[in-house]
Amino acid sequence: MSSGFISLSRAMLLGFVRDRAALFFTILFPLMFLIVFGGLMKNQGVSRSKVIEVGPVAVIDQVPAEAKADLDKVLEVTKMTDRQMAVDAVRKGDYAAAVEQQGDTVVVHYSAADQVRSGTVRGVLASLVQQANIAVSPIPARFEFQAQQVEDKSLKTIQFVTPGLLGWALATGATFGAAMTLVTWREKRILRRLRLSPVSTVSVIGARVGVSVGIALAQTAIFLAVATLPYFGLQLSSYWWMSIPVILVGTLAFLSIGLLAGAWAKTQETANMIAQLVVLPMAFLSGSFFPLDITPKWVQTLAEIFPLRHLNQALLDVMVRGKGPESVLPELGILAGFAIVVSLVAARLFRWDEV
Repeated sequence: MSSGFISLSRAMLLGFVRDRAALFFTILFPLMFLIVFGGLMKNQGVSRSKVIEVGPVAVIDQVPAEAKADLDKVLEVTKMTDRQMAVDAVRKGDYAAAVEQQGDTVVVHYSAADQVRSGTVRGVLASLVQQANIAVSPIPARFEFQAQQVEDKSLKTIQFVTPGLLGWALATGATFGAAMTLVTWREKRILRRLRLSPVSTVSVIGARVGVSVGIALAQTAIFLAVATLPYFGLQLSSYWWMSIPVILVGTLAFLSIGLLAGAWAKTQETANMIAQLVVLPMAFLSGSFFPLDITPKWVQTLAEIFPLRHLNQALLDVMVRGKGPESVLPELGILAGFAIVVSLVAARLFRWDEV
């Protein structure tokens, strides 16, 4: 069994390395997106945003009744008295901003990890300060507005781009790799030979899983090596290492999709089409290319059924937001459950031969 596993793993890995198309779409193509999004959108930064009000803030508490309804449409305000706890909640991504009033200065603490939401909140609160000053005119402006970033000032959009694109790259590599291998081996009668050989089914599956995991770890290493270059400036949190189990379980989830596509499809073209139809739309609906906060609420709800959404969220939490290992346990459970269910369906549809 050991020799069969090693031989199959070597054959699959060599096949992957020699396949220029597979190398391009698994490694270089996603990397191109990283370079484009990270390099061209370095200065870029919705639905209702969650904001913490630390203590009394006059410009919020004294909003006229007729304007309160409009404010509630864009901001969901939660009151809190502990300033440090509020800032930590913003840093972790649980809230878009924390607002406090220091004398006549309204201070907004925001996170640059999600510039779309924080930009919206800062715009709304700056408008409230302006309206409050107009209300007391012709007296000189009473209130001042100040925005403070909760992270290091060097934090860039690459913080958001890297986890999302890495999740998409992992999904693409695992799905296409499994689907194309299964269909190609069936077309070339390799599966039939394996079935008649002393190599066990466990070795075949183990080799495919081992190669997929190895490729996923290589993708991760390349992505992080490029993103942490000074030009891009990715800053990993102290819990970035927790992304490794997330990547492993996420790879298994998308490997199961590839096995399902390969088990059902009869030709390489069909397998490729199925994989494309599954992975690419899922990437757009799971926040790989842009924040879901700018999408309608129904899109955000729909995204929760996709495994890529949970993979992206988990990577963002541990790589950038600094959340602890326990924060990604729900995502790990969802990804693992998805992998098990889809793998069982793929096993039911599996065929050694074309007929």
